[in-house]
Amino acid sequence: MRRIQLLDFHVEKLGAETGFFGEWEVPMRYKSSIEEHLAVRQACGVFDVSHMGRIKISGKNGLDFIQYIYTKDLSKTKTGFMSGPTLALNQYARVKDDEMLYKINDEEWLVVVNALVIDKMINYFKKVIEEKNYEIIIEDYTSKYAMIAVQGPKTVEIFEKINAGWVNDLKPLEFRMNEKINNINVFLISRSGWTGEDGFEIWGEPGQIAKLIELLISAGAKPVGIIARDTLRMEMGYVLGGHEYGEDPVKYPCAISLRYGLGAITWNKHGYVGEQALRACLKNGVRWIRMGIKMSKRHARIIPRENTPVFIEGQYVGWVTSGAYSPVLKRGIAQAYIDSRYAIVDIPVTIQIRGKEYSGKIVDFPFINK
Repeated sequence: MRRIQLLDFHVEKLGAETGFFGEWEVPMRYKSSIEEHLAVRQACGVFDVSHMGRIKISGKNGLDFIQYIYTKDLSKTKTGFMSGPTLALNQYARVKDDEMLYKINDEEWLVVVNALVIDKMINYFKKVIEEKNYEIIIEDYTSKYAMIAVQGPKTVEIFEKINAGWVNDLKPLEFRMNEKINNINVFLISRSGWTGEDGFEIWGEPGQIAKLIELLISAGAKPVGIIARDTLRMEMGYVLGGHEYGEDPVKYPCAISLRYGLGAITWNKHGYVGEQALRACLKNGVRWIRMGIKMSKRHARIIPRENTPVFIEGQYVGWVTSGAYSPVLKRGIAQAYIDSRYAIVDIPVTIQIRGKEYSGKIVDFPFINK
């Protein structure tokens, strides 16, 4: 098992309740996950996301390497900007991971990988480097730096209060390296996040990040745990590895079924891992489509869980991949794979939990308007 670098700080200084996300022990919540969720939607929250993997890719074949790994054309990425999300596929066009990349220059890139696949992706990178004879160095920064996300409509106001209003100069997905925030050294700051809100993600030496968290909280930011992070991503319809996607071609549909969007796949790009299988899926069509399910007012408190079956007029039409309670909508929501013949917005569905049926309807993403 692994612990984020500042776990003791979160428990002793901020009163966090901890739990496990995969093999990582992380802050789950501080007081109320619903209050934390709404703080991000209405004001500003700060998350410790140090369980996410941070990897540096450097070498003269850097661009060739990432172009081979990912479905998005990364050659057009501007220096000092992030690109993504994009997908790393296997040979069956199933998704290894969805990732964000940072272009330092053509030969130097940073990549953020999901917590559950850090070691798997590093080993995969090394295998590709060996097979393709690339001149690439892989460095794991996951333990070297802590990482926080500061998110919400009042985030810029919070930074202005700590004399760091310059962060508002950053464009969406732009990043800077080796900056100071109120005399606190940070390795990297980017205008990015995973909540649907404006905000910033910051990497730095753990001691410096602890100081920054305290400073942000003193200015009005609310500490937020991973439970709220999950409900926030659910409201936006963002996917999570091991739920909406994975490598097993029996358990998970082709990547096209994800309807990932956000420019994750560049269709006029060629030569990446999984391309042949992906184009075969495109040509032949897909059986399953990822859609949203919003529970009815009558069953607002029912939360669909992973693998819950979905029915239309008594006919099995799919299964739930993730479910949560939406504090904004005040009802249960879910992501589900629905038979493409039935994947129609506003069609009523029922889900079955322990032999009982509960009503909802098919909706598109995001669940809330931003």
